[in-house]
Amino acid sequence: MLYFAGLAIAVALIAFAALGCGIGQGIAVFGAASGMARQPEMAGKIQLVMFIGLAFIESLTIYSLMMSFILMGKLPKTDAILELIQHTVK
Repeated sequence: MLYFAGLAIAVALIAFAALGCGIGQGIAVFGAASGMARQPEMAGKIQLVMFIGLAFIESLTIYSLMMSFILMGKLPKTDAILELIQHTVK
């Protein structure tokens, strides 16, 4: 029972990875935009580094989505959990 509760909590916490990735992408784009505003002649190099960084951040989002699907597949059906709870209460 404790295993399934931990698994459900893990699936919920993986959703925070997407939130963190969104915030990280916003910070990366903000830094690149302000860098390009300060030095317009370096815009091409700054964009290249920004796109590589955004690709790494986006890959973390895809990996967390994949992990959440895998963990959700390991969770039992709701009927089985409710039946288990009813038997432990009696």
